[in-house]
Amino acid sequence: MGKEITQRELRNDSGDIMRRLDDGETFIVTRNGVPVGELLPLRRHRFVAAETAVAMFRTAPGVDYERFRADLDAAAGQDPMPRA
Repeated sequence: MGKEITQRELRNDSGDIMRRLDDGETFIVTRNGVPVGELLPLRRHRFVAAETAVAMFRTAPGVDYERFRADLDAAAGQDPMPRA
């Protein structure tokens, strides 16, 4: 459970609260002593080094360009009119 903060604290200390969210803290926002919301940090995408990605794809199966193109053409034609 996060640290309780008042609506006023959220308004007055928003910069500090945002930095703390970046650091992973969570907050329960209260109004007149009653919890009204929860502030949670968003899950961040993890950075994957290029070398790691290249190493992973080294063992991936090859792509048959002609077959791939045929699959794409079968799924999405070049006709700009919407399908019924």
